[in-house]
Amino acid sequence: MENLKYKRVLLKLSGEALAGENKFGVDAETIGKICDKIKEIVQLGVQVGIVVGGGNFWRGRNGHQMERTTADYMGMLATTMNGLALQDALEARGVFTRVQTSIEMREIAEPFIHRKTMKHLEKGRVVIFACGTGHPFFTTDTAAALRATEIGADVLLLGKSVDAVYSADPDIDPNAKKYEEISYLDVLNKDLKVMDSTATAMCRDNKVPLLVFGIADPENIVRAVKGEKIGTIVK
Repeated sequence: MENLKYKRVLLKLSGEALAGENKFGVDAETIGKICDKIKEIVQLGVQVGIVVGGGNFWRGRNGHQMERTTADYMGMLATTMNGLALQDALEARGVFTRVQTSIEMREIAEPFIHRKTMKHLEKGRVVIFACGTGHPFFTTDTAAALRATEIGADVLLLGKSVDAVYSADPDIDPNAKKYEEISYLDVLNKDLKVMDSTATAMCRDNKVPLLVFGIADPENIVRAVKGEKIGTIVK
């Protein structure tokens, strides 16, 4: 087994990361490339949990004319569709997986039960967490922070459309400063929008390091677990 920096990780994937250039739905080629790299780190011996968003199908804030709780529950259902798509792609590659949901859907997924999750991870199965926290008014970023804490992840890997944390949006401000390392307190004080403030505070309080990197190149998932210098580490 290679010398790995992280042995148990929580990978947070946005729904948009699965949509590819289509910006909507699931793109088979895009999800395939991501799952190839997840398989690679599983074969290296890494225990993998995944929290997936649902923005490629629905965002709670898009339902602005809708009661917020209803809109958020619709978003949770979108994350379940993405979780099943990930499961299908991973199992097509010979990777054993389990989808666990925060809202019970026994016909298609297991309910989230901490002890079962830990057994799956220890047996080398990838566990995909869907439905966020199961409660409205919380984002999937908060769900990722929560699950990373619950499974005792060595790191929360946050794959984003940008390759690191910047002082401003690099697409708008060409002078935006790229951070190689930054503290959670600075992220909150500077309002850098890495994750929502609840998720950021939860990672800080539970001492879960966060590695922000660009998911456009899925090879970064492998580089991350090997401890190569990519993106921004927040701790």
